Amino acid sequence: MCVNNNKPKKWNEDIDKSVDMYNDWFMKFAPKAYRDTRQKTTKEVRATLNATQNLTVISGDLLKTNPSVLPSLRMSTCPPLAVDRLIGLSGVSKNLVRVIEKEKKLPPQMEKKKLDSDLEAIAKLIEKMADPDIFVWLGHKGKSPKEKEVYRAATIVADRLCGAVSNPIIRNTQEERQLEKIKKWLQYFGYQFLPANSKIKFNNIKPGQFAFRLNVPISHGVGEVNIPVDVVVKPKSAKTEDLPLLIEAKSAGDFTNVNKRRKEEAAKMKQLKSTYGEVEYILFLCGYFDSGYLGYEAAEGIDWVWEHRMKDLKEFGL
Repeated sequence: MCVNNNKPKKWNEDIDKSVDMYNDWFMKFAPKAYRDTRQKTTKEVRATLNATQNLTVISGDLLKTNPSVLPSLRMSTCPPLAVDRLIGLSGVSKNLVRVIEKEKKLPPQMEKKKLDSDLEAIAKLIEKMADPDIFVWLGHKGKSPKEKEVYRAATIVADRLCGAVSNPIIRNTQEERQLEKIKKWLQYFGYQFLPANSKIKFNNIKPGQFAFRLNVPISHGVGEVNIPVDVVVKPKSAKTEDLPLLIEAKSAGDFTNVNKRRKEEAAKMKQLKSTYGEVEYILFLCGYFDSGYLGYEAAEGIDWVWEHRMKDLKEFGL
């Protein structure tokens, strides 16, 4: 069944409406999402400053007992240090830094002597490059910073941290909003939501039920791998043995990134078809999705529903 992917004459009108909808949301809600994250991050930076006695005591032992402080320390230098730049300047193990950044812990298999020397090298680099324009008390022995100076410094570092991940912050907030909108729409029409703790498998969902972020196993070489899907819903009219409808929530704040990511959905569709044959896998779109993106997905047999016209979900049997 084709709902939107076979109507290219309507695409430009829908693209304009979708861009307007995204921009309206961004102006109203993105600043709050950013501020909320910055407030939380400021508290984390304050904890780092407390652990380092306001950046006057930075050591390998500190990083060993509190590895999670590393991102805040990287953003406390002049200039702020990206992960790869920190690795290059300090000459330490790539794996060490990347495990700390990703998992907030030390790599368990790393040899102790190497671990200690690398952590000390990182500490010395941070100490040498600490930004005196932010931490105005550095270089003045015996001077204790005022509370407002510490707060100002923590806020600046938090801004740097949030700035480095601002796009994911906005994208995650938008995705949560999209899922909540789908949830309300389905519940309005009498569908039952299955929470995450129900641990339901995607092909065991009954007609009239739906769930978020389920793994769909697909054949891969000699075994199976899981493909995460945002929304899995079984139409009320479906038979018990029918596969559910799979929906991917997608939003974008510019045209460039979507054309970089368009192959992801196409790859998922191919993997799903190779495992299950005919399967309905559609996109739920809000934002900057141009005709190039839409044409690519249509050519791969993928259809979509625009968030500004959710009634099209009914065309997929819901």
